[in-house]
Amino acid sequence: MSEIVKLRTRADLDEEAAVWIWRMDSAVVAAEDRQAFEAWLRQDPRHRRAAAALSTVWSALDGLAEAKREEKIATFTNTAKLPLLHHPQRWWFAAAATLAAVAAGAIWLQQGSEFQTLATAVGQQRNVTLADGSIVTLNTNTILETDIERHSREIYLRKGEAHFQVAHDRSRPFLVHAGDAVVRAVGTAFEVRVLTDQHVDVMVNEGSVEVQATALPPASPSQGTNARARRAAATTVRALNAGERLSTASRDYAVTPITAQQLSSELAWREGAIIFDGEPLSEAIAEIERYTDARIVVSDPEIARLRVGGRFRTGDMQEFFDALQTALPVSIRHTDGGLVFIDPRR
Repeated sequence: MSEIVKLRTRADLDEEAAVWIWRMDSAVVAAEDRQAFEAWLRQDPRHRRAAAALSTVWSALDGLAEAKREEKIATFTNTAKLPLLHHPQRWWFAAAATLAAVAAGAIWLQQGSEFQTLATAVGQQRNVTLADGSIVTLNTNTILETDIERHSREIYLRKGEAHFQVAHDRSRPFLVHAGDAVVRAVGTAFEVRVLTDQHVDVMVNEGSVEVQATALPPASPSQGTNARARRAAATTVRALNAGERLSTASRDYAVTPITAQQLSSELAWREGAIIFDGEPLSEAIAEIERYTDARIVVSDPEIARLRVGGRFRTGDMQEFFDALQTALPVSIRHTDGGLVFIDPRR
């Protein structure tokens, strides 16, 4: 399994900014520290924005009282229900962490917005609660961006698959931009998977959603004008209720029913499982490969058509291979180059 994708989130930026703001607030700042701070600000436009926002929160404490720096930290840590640490180095890190945590809430109250990038590595799943209370569950190898504001909630699914448990708020529709589609919900639960820009699958397990078509490519939170143009160009084409699915790969966006058993099987990945029910081995391999860095090769087209059934753990590929050898006339062959061959059993 590969390492977790290292994307710098809003929380990471806030934490870095908190450290710098704390250091720059010292009565005496070394010249090299000030130069390093200026260099950090120039590295990324987001650095300057994060530092400005946290400086506002930090400075706001001055309005409470003309306190000493130590008392200022104590006020922060007490507000966050954290003990004051007197060891200088521990206190330094506690102050920065507390500043970042409290400031995140203050920025939400002041600006009413939350931008972040969420990602998973191959084989990883992740649950994230957004600022509005909605819960996003990311499947393997997924990247999405969130733009939660006072009057709108927008998600940009760049790749992969995600399930959304949407907090009810009629004043702020919940929009998921994925490939050539936009999914609109208010308070519901549904899954979106991007296979290509022209092939997006949507499945609803609670409530209802609207799926819209658009001719524009997905925008991003930093491209407000393009995002508005995208919404203006969108045309509602289908409504989906619980127990229904849609694929944008079909020209007419056909809505098809899905049984409770099928729904449970499709969403088993949220529990770290994959369920097959008579799929050809070739299709099962394509699904399994989403959860591993290994490349799997079926060496004979005859065995590629064999049917596969069972429940398997996404984090245990060997379990899947062992089950294949037990149930089917195949053998598994591993190579030093990381390839896994599925051969007919001789």
